[in-house]
Amino acid sequence: MIRFVTRARIAQLEHDARAAREHARQTSGAANEAFGRHLRELYAATDRAECAEAATSEVGVVLSLAMEELSAAQQELLLKDIEIRRLREELAGASMDGRTLSVLLHNGEPHAIYASREDAYADTATHGVPAGTRWESARERPPFDCEWLCEAFIYNAASNGFRRASLPAPKPAGEAA
Repeated sequence: MIRFVTRARIAQLEHDARAAREHARQTSGAANEAFGRHLRELYAATDRAECAEAATSEVGVVLSLAMEELSAAQQELLLKDIEIRRLREELAGASMDGRTLSVLLHNGEPHAIYASREDAYADTATHGVPAGTRWESARERPPFDCEWLCEAFIYNAASNGFRRASLPAPKPAGEAA
């Protein structure tokens, strides 16, 4: 079969082919732009995920250190609680009138309570204070000026409480506040 193609038909086909190529070029450009946006979003999401992973690992390390510190603090509290219970039981078994307790002060703050001064000295030895160290009394210097200070307290039945066994030395009138 023979078909006759006219110039108008060829011109129309060429016009349609140019339009199709232009449309394909525009579609390809739009696809390239969309792909570029997709890649930028992918890189940004990857960066955020890597930052979140690094932050998570840092938080994990900090949390593990905090848990170790908490465990050590709980262990210390448990030991102090046991010692307090032991001292309470010991004190409950005997008459309190005239009994003394020794309070170990570290830089002016209470550190521990002991049944005897010797127990307090033994405890400071575990903290690096040599056994032959000369102990200062609160009469010589204020408690907050001494690194370690052992103060005796005597039970006073009249007041149903403890009082300091030795009172601080009175200040001369010229040094009064």
